[in-house]
Amino acid sequence: MHSGPCAWITHSGFRLHEMGEGHPECPERLDAISDHLLAIGVLPWLVPYDAPAATFEQLTRAHTALYVRELMAAAPTRDYVHVDPDTAMNPHSLDAALHAAGAAVLATDLVLSGEAHRAFCAVRPPGHHATRDAAMGFCFFNNVAVGVRHALDVHGLERVALADFDVHHGNGSEDILAGDDRVLMVSTFQRGLYPFLGEKPAGANMANVPLEPRSDGTALKRAFEEVWLPRLEAFRPQMLFISAGFDAHRADEMGGLRWTEADYAWITHALLDVADRHCEGRVVSCLEGGYERYALARSVAAHVRELCGAA
Repeated sequence: MHSGPCAWITHSGFRLHEMGEGHPECPERLDAISDHLLAIGVLPWLVPYDAPAATFEQLTRAHTALYVRELMAAAPTRDYVHVDPDTAMNPHSLDAALHAAGAAVLATDLVLSGEAHRAFCAVRPPGHHATRDAAMGFCFFNNVAVGVRHALDVHGLERVALADFDVHHGNGSEDILAGDDRVLMVSTFQRGLYPFLGEKPAGANMANVPLEPRSDGTALKRAFEEVWLPRLEAFRPQMLFISAGFDAHRADEMGGLRWTEADYAWITHALLDVADRHCEGRVVSCLEGGYERYALARSVAAHVRELCGAA
């Protein structure tokens, strides 16, 4: 087991982005997480960093230049602009989205420089539904894919893995990374749920495991041991990214899986074992979904305890 400081990367602007009253992807999600981590004594284990804004060059490693320009041009100066039926921008949304992607870039730099051993990006908006050329599913830029491509194209890594355990399939990450032989993406998600993709992998470098509705952590463990682990061991990644979604929790009504905090701790620990074997322990985790705030806060705590060694 490698040890060292664990970075906590966030930004005050994340709390200014909101998509209308009653929207599940709300600023209070981050408040619930930070309040809980403070209450249980985990925050002192983390080294805080302010997320910078991603640059146009960094964004276009994952997105088309046309899409980035169009999204920037769409940003309103007042009220809301919908870019997808369930995804809207207020005057602060573009800034939040730029800093969410920038968090993944900074996390990559910190971990690969050795300044941090691991990093958690407490970001919103989330990213894993954003495709090369479209916003969708509460996501504008694909934060984790921007980080993955930064590790490959700027730092020169040859093999990077991405593990996505949100209740919804990370279709945007798959769209961006499918066919890139430098990347292995392993994912679990609930079968038959938004975005209704992922059953058939888009590339040979994708290992997608749809889980049956109402299945619990046993199915997650089987997916990891039977599908993820053999692929990860054969791939031998030099760095591991995590799209950490917490909406598979049994208390979260966004999906129908029945995971608990213990399951999030288990999958995190299992992934860290892989990282310790192959990646010199180098892990960057980015927050994705999770909408029942108390379950979200407890589940993130279980995940971060493992990441920073406070478990």
